[in-house]
Amino acid sequence: MATTVSAPNGDKISVLFVCLGNICRSTMAEGVFRSIAKDPSSPYYNLIGTVDSCGTGGYHIGDEPDSRTLSTLRDNGITNYRHEARQLRDSDFKKFDYIFAMDNSNHSDIRRRFKKLDGQKAKVMLFGEFSGTGRKEAIQDPYYIGGDSFEKTYEQCRRFSDNFLATTFPDVSQSKR
Repeated sequence: MATTVSAPNGDKISVLFVCLGNICRSTMAEGVFRSIAKDPSSPYYNLIGTVDSCGTGGYHIGDEPDSRTLSTLRDNGITNYRHEARQLRDSDFKKFDYIFAMDNSNHSDIRRRFKKLDGQKAKVMLFGEFSGTGRKEAIQDPYYIGGDSFEKTYEQCRRFSDNFLATTFPDVSQSKR
């Protein structure tokens, strides 16, 4: 059962994860975050509203996540994740409370676009600001690296998600995490 706390503005918070093509890192982050926050047994259940992901580029619009992303999620018990790649939209800056970039290049691209828009509510950050190590970490694109890079991406997404939730909702019972 979830502890009763409010999101920063009293509403459920919304989170968008962004990488370049929206088939590897951002989809991994979305799947991991959703599995934590949307699980009815999670102490964060009912605190998170919309969770989504997209890419800064339009290379894979309409595609499913990379098969290695889906395989890694399944290997870690996340079996119900579905997504079609999409590109970042101007409306995302009004819709989401947090927009998390997976690396510095995408973070710069998002910030440049954000500065050109008026009346936005989104807080644009590098997801790796929640590394828990005291330093910002970028999530390298596993698409071309191969090996255990998808598992490393999963580990980072899990750690960053846990740290973000603990930081954002410090009143949630430690014993419930």
